[in-house]
Amino acid sequence: MKGHTLRGCIGFARTTIGLVTRPYETYRRIVNHGSLWELVPLSVLLACYFAIASLVKTAAFRPFVLTKQFIILAISVCVTYGVTVSLLWCVAKIMKGKGTFRSLALAWGYTLVPTLLWFLITSLLYVLFPPPRTGRPLGILFSALYLSFSTVLFFWKAMLTYLTLRFGMRLDLFRIIAVCGIVGSVMVFYSLGMYHLGIFKIPFI
Repeated sequence: MKGHTLRGCIGFARTTIGLVTRPYETYRRIVNHGSLWELVPLSVLLACYFAIASLVKTAAFRPFVLTKQFIILAISVCVTYGVTVSLLWCVAKIMKGKGTFRSLALAWGYTLVPTLLWFLITSLLYVLFPPPRTGRPLGILFSALYLSFSTVLFFWKAMLTYLTLRFGMRLDLFRIIAVCGIVGSVMVFYSLGMYHLGIFKIPFI
């Protein structure tokens, strides 16, 4: 098991770098040769984020509340991941997709990298530069840089989503747009439900 975990960590690190430098070739390799063990280090990073987010959301250091918040976040993200992958799989199959559930699950896992990065940076900035932010030049510059950063990550996430369906389910552009439209519409209602439950103000998808 240790050997699998080590190889998974190495594969995750190599793939994460490839998502930036060579996303097209990297996603082809993920689908054809990737291992689910590569999701183990991603899970560890997610757990670190849950711990940070729990500290940020809790005003005082109360172990019980922190543990409860951590568990809620962890379960919610796992459920959201499962729901998203299942929806993508079902709709893609209806659209004549030819991939496997395993490949789709692994490929979608890597789309969480920009999501994790955005949430992590946002939480850290909330602590370092808590709102309200001023309308002075430095405050405006900060907002502009933050919006630019968020926009870059959004398009990175969109590109990885496209590659997930392109290689994971062998869909063309038209079918990918259709799948994203259908799944996105369903996830809007899912996200509203999570919001009303007080779990996510912004869905971790």
